[in-house]
Amino acid sequence: MKILITGGAGFIGTGFVNYMLAAYPDYEYVCLDSLTYAGNLRNLSSALTHKNFRFVKGSISDRALVDALFEKEEFDIVVNFAAESHVDRSIANPFVFLETNIMGTAALLDASKKYGVKRFHQVSTDEVYGDLPLDRPDLFFTEETPLHTSSPYSSSKASADLLTLAYFRTYGLPVTISRCSNNYGAYQFPEKLIPLMIQKALADEPLPVYGNGLNVRDWLYVEDHCRAIDMIIHSGTEGEVYNIGGHNEKRNIDVVKIILSMLGKSEDLITYVTDRAGHDRRYAIDPSKIHSELGWLPETKFEDGIEYTVKWYLDNKEWMDDIQSGAYAQFNETEGKRFTL
Repeated sequence: MKILITGGAGFIGTGFVNYMLAAYPDYEYVCLDSLTYAGNLRNLSSALTHKNFRFVKGSISDRALVDALFEKEEFDIVVNFAAESHVDRSIANPFVFLETNIMGTAALLDASKKYGVKRFHQVSTDEVYGDLPLDRPDLFFTEETPLHTSSPYSSSKASADLLTLAYFRTYGLPVTISRCSNNYGAYQFPEKLIPLMIQKALADEPLPVYGNGLNVRDWLYVEDHCRAIDMIIHSGTEGEVYNIGGHNEKRNIDVVKIILSMLGKSEDLITYVTDRAGHDRRYAIDPSKIHSELGWLPETKFEDGIEYTVKWYLDNKEWMDDIQSGAYAQFNETEGKRFTL
């Protein structure tokens, strides 16, 4: 079995690469990643020691490269993590998100159709559903919830989802889609809430919290997410969407306070800032479908997962320092030249 993992130098992609190498050591893996600001080649240091793992630097939007890669490697499965994913950046510059998340996905779908891929899996987000009211804790996103996007980011992901399903219906391409809640864990780029708060708290800097901090997110530990995708690509029904949620709803402000407590820092560091435009209020996923069909349930309680996560960042301060200094970007530029098709 040969699997293409796009965006494997990013946060969740790195987790999936490491998970799959351990779970299926006899498979072959190719990682395609353009090493944008959120990609880090050092994340794959361990993976690159495996003879059955290969890295290729390149963009999923580069149709010539994608076509050549598919022709050469003859993939059985494609798992597409590659995406621009930060909402704030999508508000500032929507076009980059359309280029990567929509046109890049289209290039992968075309190549998958052309070269007979047996399963194309699109990694999506619960943000395509919009949000839920804070005063209705009984409501959850299901796979039947209408798409109702709030940002250029979520709109681009919804577009990619619809395109993926269209390739199933029109061309018979065997596809699946997963829509996950907020992930957390090792290797997450420190623009997202949890690593950003850890980074700033360690430096005794103000911790910026949007609005009143009462927005609610459903937190999913990254290894639980990887296990769910594993089940979907091997046993999921073609043409289906699967929601993956953590059953760990927390208000943003409570997550920040938990981190401060774990680090022994004062809550006086919390600084409330102007709310994000179109800020979704609450995300909450009903994962009944993937549980009933594939037997998946999240195994990591937030209290345990956040402890693992904070410990990882404390044990890997050099990783954080390289990002703050920009050294990781120089490493990507220099070392990335070695990994051409």
